[in-house]
Amino acid sequence: MSSILFGSNNRGNQVGNNYGVIYLPQNQPKTPPQPCSTVPFQKDAMFVGREAVIRAIKERQRATGQRHERVALVGLAGVGKTQTAIEYSHRVRESTPHTWVFWIHASNAARFEQGYQEIAAVAEIPGRNDLKMNIFQLVYNWLRDARNGQWLMVLDNADEDGIFFRGNECNERGPLVSFLPEAEHGSILITSRNGRAARNLVGSDSHVIEVRPMNEEESLTLLRARIPATQSGESEVDEKALVQTLEYIPLAITQAAAYIANRLPLITVSTYLRLFHESESKRTRLLRNEDSTDLRRDLSIRYAVITTWQVTFDQIRQEQPAATDLLALMSMFDRQGIPEELVRDSNQDELDFHDALAPLLSYSLIRMEINERLFGMHHLVQLSVRAWLEIHQQLHGWRAKSRGIMARVFPGGDYKNWTQCRALLAHAKSVLSSIYDIDDESRLNTAILSSKCGLFLDLQGSYEEAEAMHRRALEAREKVLGCEHQSTLISVTNLGNVLSNQGKYEGAEAMHRRALKTQEKTLGYEHPSTLISVGSLGTVFYSQGKHEEAGAMLRRALKTQKKVLGCEHPYTLTSLNNLGNVLSSQGKYKEAEAMHRQALDRREKVLGRDHPDTLISVNNLGGVLFSQGKYQEAEAMHRRALEVREKVLGRERPDTLTSVDNLGNVLSRQGKYEEVEAMRRQALDGREKVLGREHPDTLTSVNNLGGVLFSQGKYQEAEAMHRRALEVREKVLGREHPDTLTSVSSLGAVLSRQGKYEEAKAMHRRALKAREKVLGREHPDTLTSVDNLGGVLSGQGKYEEAEAMRRQALDGREKVLGREHPDTLTSVNNLGGVLFSQGKYQEAEAMHRRALEVREKVLGRERPDTLTSVDNLGNVLSRQGKYEEVEAMRRQALDGREKVLGREHPDTLTSVNNLGGVLFSQGKYQEAEAMHRRALEVREKVLGREHPDTLTSVDNLGAVLSGQGKYEEAEELNQQALE
Repeated sequence: MSSILFGSNNRGNQVGNNYGVIYLPQNQPKTPPQPCSTVPFQKDAMFVGREAVIRAIKERQRATGQRHERVALVGLAGVGKTQTAIEYSHRVRESTPHTWVFWIHASNAARFEQGYQEIAAVAEIPGRNDLKMNIFQLVYNWLRDARNGQWLMVLDNADEDGIFFRGNECNERGPLVSFLPEAEHGSILITSRNGRAARNLVGSDSHVIEVRPMNEEESLTLLRARIPATQSGESEVDEKALVQTLEYIPLAITQAAAYIANRLPLITVSTYLRLFHESESKRTRLLRNEDSTDLRRDLSIRYAVITTWQVTFDQIRQEQPAATDLLALMSMFDRQGIPEELVRDSNQDELDFHDALAPLLSYSLIRMEINERLFGMHHLVQLSVRAWLEIHQQLHGWRAKSRGIMARVFPGGDYKNWTQCRALLAHAKSVLSSIYDIDDESRLNTAILSSKCGLFLDLQGSYEEAEAMHRRALEAREKVLGCEHQSTLISVTNLGNVLSNQGKYEGAEAMHRRALKTQEKTLGYEHPSTLISVGSLGTVFYSQGKHEEAGAMLRRALKTQKKVLGCEHPYTLTSLNNLGNVLSSQGKYKEAEAMHRQALDRREKVLGRDHPDTLISVNNLGGVLFSQGKYQEAEAMHRRALEVREKVLGRERPDTLTSVDNLGNVLSRQGKYEEVEAMRRQALDGREKVLGREHPDTLTSVNNLGGVLFSQGKYQEAEAMHRRALEVREKVLGREHPDTLTSVSSLGAVLSRQGKYEEAKAMHRRALKAREKVLGREHPDTLTSVDNLGGVLSGQGKYEEAEAMRRQALDGREKVLGREHPDTLTSVNNLGGVLFSQGKYQEAEAMHRRALEVREKVLGRERPDTLTSVDNLGNVLSRQGKYEEVEAMRRQALDGREKVLGREHPDTLTSVNNLGGVLFSQGKYQEAEAMHRRALEVREKVLGREHPDTLTSVDNLGAVLSGQGKYEEAEELNQQALE
């Protein structure tokens, strides 16, 4: 019996026994939970692209229900792995609502456990609230049970395989991977930055899907979806430029779009682009901005793309410090084509290097071209690494280290090293992009590398870049070594050379004089370095048109170099070549030819047939052969030089363009004017692009284009070219420079052809006076001015003065150039013309027959100059009444000129006019009238109504009309001419 105590209102003992069955409330059967999703992110209504990736996931997981499948999405942080997994998860739920979808944050063990606890909760797994129960085992068992239905598990950010394959503080009962069931009714989708971790978790490379940056179309769609369309007003060009700049990385594009959208209209896409390209610090600041949050990203992970990657860097540094050192070094170079020799120490064990490399490849921070052993990285990754190093105050140290490596590895600028130089140049520029040097050692490395790069760039024709490099090297060496150190003087000489190549002759002269003065003082007069300065100064004098001074310096250099270095040393051969150029410019063609042949022979022997210096000799020999009228040999030389230069140097290099121009000179003498014009325009366009509009070589192209336009009778265009060349040459080279005087002479010739005799005469007198002073009375260019002045005087009817000038030119040319030189034959022809104008027909006939005979022999029957002789001889014979013979010659000249020059060329029209004249003399009035009408019509069109040749056609047509009794028409024509 027991006692029961009640409340105060009920006292005493109550006694009772109950021997019946006591029934507890019955447990009702519980309805199992319906499959659901634990994906913590909403479906993105603006999800873009990635259909190929989603198809690849489906293909690999389509066997779910038959066997367990695991698939991993691997790629660079920010490339869109998680977003793709979210989209795929929602699609699975939409297409198969009976499938469970579980989302696990797998960045660490604690978050992995939270994910399993959430599975237990939504699946209402019995025992889930028992603190003694192993939650991993509990969920594992539930997932293995097929009665619970199909499921998809997403392991997001499974970057550290150590979490899964080693025991840890959250789970003391075994590695987490053992609690990932391999159930036929379930599949696992993994996202990871770490390819190694992903492969370990899925167990097969075939189930690892690389997620790469988007394509352009997807990137543009993503950008436009996140910037308000009504406010952006962006151009497609800017949008394309932005997504390309951001390397089509979704997180970077989304971040930039958020930055722009939050600041419209102050910031637009074009503004963002401008700010991004202004400096590396601004790029870093923009990519670090976190003023917008994506609700479809794990909020425990930093949103900014640059910070996202830096988390990865920290993680790798903890696991493998050597890997982050390797990444730091790589980030100093250009982001593409990084050769192994730059980042692997020669003493480093190969296995150690591979161990350092592995995590960088695994996290997709770098990529590797296996066959070439080259590495590369995204520009934004490179930027992030540099920002990370700056945070840790290591950036300057790594820059100094990389500069030292490049100073050691970058080769000299010799031709044999060009391939290697090209491969390393971008990396050299990258390590030199910072102007900061931490100490004198770093400054000297800067000088060494800048000097090497400058030499190579100079040889490639990149003169402005080369100048900047040499100035930087010189500044560093002056600061550390002093102004008279030999390394400093080498920089002075190099700077002088590149200034000369740009046509900055005064600056070049100053540099070479400075170097020479100090070298003579410190090294002596016969030291090779001193002789280089002597030769370099001589070359500058040559470029300035100071031929006597240039010859003296080059002779001094050549004589001593032969003695000190030997006859076949490259420096000796350079002086030999340069002296040949001076002799050629002085009109001493035979001596010059001998020197260039000697230089060419030795360079082919010492350097090889395709060496750039050998090709300089080929080109120069071609030039002196051309000056002697040996056109076939000259053409062969210039074609050889052009062919190899295009192959070795490239089509737009200065030396290649020189060959284009020089070959044009030869073809022009052969009357191939259309082909030549195309070549001239090619050379001019290339030189303007590479050298600039005011470079002396560019002005040579302007002058030469004017020359071929003149030869085609395009006088207005030719005049414009020669005026442009003259104006700039006077400014850049001076009024008495030989090239300036060439422009004066050329302009005078085109003015004369247009009948502007007074202006032409002034030009030719100026050229003649200056050439006599600068070049001497017997120089070929001086004799050209004599002949040209005679032409103007003849055009003005001053035949006696003209004859005297023509005879002077002929005598000089016969003496200097020889009797069969093309320029000599031009003088013979011209003298014949002025004799004819004075009625001295027998002498004129002798001259024209002589010119014709030799031109047919030397030039060929259809050359323009030969046809001129045919026509001119016809003039003389016509005056002697030999009309049938003359008509045959006129028709020969006309047929040849129409074929070679075209129907509208002024010389062709002269032949039309002359044929009309001889037909008229034979009484063939109708044919004569047709010829003169044709000549008049085209001359009015091509030359203008007031040109002397046009007025000649008016007179001639009037005479033919009068001869036929058409007096009114003849009078009307004459009245028009008078008006």
